[in-house]
Amino acid sequence: MRDIDLIRTQQEWDHAYRQLAERPGNTALRRRLIMLSNRLHSDPRLRSESARARLRQVARTER
Repeated sequence: MRDIDLIRTQQEWDHAYRQLAERPGNTALRRRLIMLSNRLHSDPRLRSESARARLRQVARTER
C-alpha cells in the first residue's frame, strides 16, 4: 500500500468511526470499520504505536 493509500484509509477509518458513533447499530458501518482496521493493521510499516500515531496525525492534517 502506498503512503497516500494509507492516509486515505486512515481518513476513511476516522469517518466510519464517527458515523458509527452516531448510529451504533449500523452493521454495515461496523463491517466497514473492521475491514479498514484490517488494512491498517496488516501494513508492516505500522507495527509500532508511534508509526500509527504519526499516520493518524498526518491523516487529520491532510483533510
